[in-house]
Amino acid sequence: MNSTATCGANASAFANHPGYRRMFAPDQLTLGIFLPLRFYEGDMAVLAGQAQWVSEIDRLGFAAVWVRDVPLFDPSFGDAGQVFDPFTYLGYLAAHSRQIALVTGSAVFSLRHPIDLAKAAATIDRLSGGRLVMGIASGDRAVEFPAYGLEHGARAERFAQSVDYFRQLLAATAPTIESPLGQLSDAYLLPKPVTGRIPLVVTGSSRQSMQWLGEQADGWLTYPDSTHNVMGPRRLAEKIRAWRDGIPGGGFRPHMTNEWIDLADDPDFPRTPMQGGYVLKTGRKGLIDLLGEWREAGVNHAALGIQMAQRPVAEIIEELAQEVLPLFPALAGPEPHLQQW
Repeated sequence: MNSTATCGANASAFANHPGYRRMFAPDQLTLGIFLPLRFYEGDMAVLAGQAQWVSEIDRLGFAAVWVRDVPLFDPSFGDAGQVFDPFTYLGYLAAHSRQIALVTGSAVFSLRHPIDLAKAAATIDRLSGGRLVMGIASGDRAVEFPAYGLEHGARAERFAQSVDYFRQLLAATAPTIESPLGQLSDAYLLPKPVTGRIPLVVTGSSRQSMQWLGEQADGWLTYPDSTHNVMGPRRLAEKIRAWRDGIPGGGFRPHMTNEWIDLADDPDFPRTPMQGGYVLKTGRKGLIDLLGEWREAGVNHAALGIQMAQRPVAEIIEELAQEVLPLFPALAGPEPHLQQW
């Protein structure tokens, strides 16, 4: 059974966390950008200059930049993610940015040992001055599990065990851990997070119950449902309400969603599902309407992916920054802690 120290925390636990506070507040919606900025199709050159774009996204005032965790490329899945190891890459991006939250979307907790996860996460949190927010998941690519010597069917239990172990490792006091994933005594993990905790945002159900999500998730990331009309946001609102109703004692915890967009030149281009609904083609007015509908539904952060877009990255980022971001700005909060490693 999890102790109080290892349960999900409400917003007050992250009052001094620069990354969390930049992204989340009740009744507010902020914007992030998902990497990669262009779809990988076998040539690493497509990622050239991406860190410089992260610096620009940071300067322009977006709330967050997101990196995906795809350990192995499964050709049948058809998506290599952002290719780089997310923890190594976030350490690199931390040095190319100053304010923006650095987010995993999502770290696969069922594949790696929690000691390795906690060591990498706390290191990035320190290097970035407290800007790490972790989206976490149980994993959806079945081919990866036997490669790690793990049972795909056991990922739900291993996920919950990893979350508990991870949180105990980051606790201020030296823990004694008795877990199916390992036993620990007379030793502890360094470094510790800058502000004492790292937010764990659970992706989908991660094969857990709604009760578990209400009790354990510091935030919730779900797919958006349909985005070409208002019905999808309305269904999303029902899902968010059900989750928040299960949070013990109430209190604010943030919800996030994401969409891959193809931003049209024409600002009036209607919201149109493409590629079987995987991509939304829209002009900026339609995007603004969607973001407003999400905010009304209770969404607190929207991560936009532009890897499938047709226009140049520079044009899309500029239009988002000038025309959309002012309506959904990053939030004021504590400055990242000065780090001079």
